[in-house]
Amino acid sequence: MSLQTLIGEPWADYGLVDSGNGRKLERYGRFRFIRPEVQALWQPASPDWRADGEFVPASDEEGGGQWRFTTPVPREGWPLRWDEVRFTAQTTPFRHLGFFPDMAPVWSWMRERLQGVEAPEALNLFGYTGVGTLALAAKGARMVHVDASKKSVEAARGNARLTGMADAPIRWLTDDATKFVAREVRRGRRYHGIILDPPKFGRGPEGELWRLEQHLPALIADCRRLLDGASRFLFLTVYAVHMSPLAIGEMLRQAFADLPGTVEMGELAVREEARGLVLPTAIWARWAR
Repeated sequence: MSLQTLIGEPWADYGLVDSGNGRKLERYGRFRFIRPEVQALWQPASPDWRADGEFVPASDEEGGGQWRFTTPVPREGWPLRWDEVRFTAQTTPFRHLGFFPDMAPVWSWMRERLQGVEAPEALNLFGYTGVGTLALAAKGARMVHVDASKKSVEAARGNARLTGMADAPIRWLTDDATKFVAREVRRGRRYHGIILDPPKFGRGPEGELWRLEQHLPALIADCRRLLDGASRFLFLTVYAVHMSPLAIGEMLRQAFADLPGTVEMGELAVREEARGLVLPTAIWARWAR
């Protein structure tokens, strides 16, 4: 069984400039930042990194830390663009900047899957700040965007306004993903595509507990019930978990055994500008037809 690598290439508003010694240097529009990266095991191309800020991790393993800035960086964020989608980048307490640039090839792939579908409808679970939602909505898809964080949903709606899509056919829902999907199954709903990017650990709006290894298989089983012979894809990404793409690929293969199509799996990665090497970032599995 072969694994595939989906590589995010640099674009005008984002690039992985250099990496090495457990860190990475990235450009986000007019700003540059240094962040920890445990998989950058090599030496950097340049010993002299100049950045506007750096995220310094805490000494424990709980993912904490803080930003340290060398130049003024707008705390409220600044606008970036991917294709026709505009969104706000912002330094967050969670070390990322309000979106995941390695998802760019996934956004393109999903748009291709929905080409030629009349009135496509898609579901974005754990939708965060909505860049994936807007990438599909910009091509005519009716979207349902679900995230347990009210703050994230508000940010996603703000990105829709920034893109000029405030009136696009998007349902913005602050909800627990597993409960929402279960209700959709009972309603007999169907979607042409589903994208889900679940966290390792989280809580829903009412304190519902989410543990990826424990709850993901049941969620995938319910997502399968929202897809039928007219559906085009389900795309799953997993970050920050010691898990093989083969594991989530076999889970999808079992869940989709009764539906025609192909299950594939692999890694997400970003291409470095300095040397062209590829930095892995996450694992993924997908069903498509």
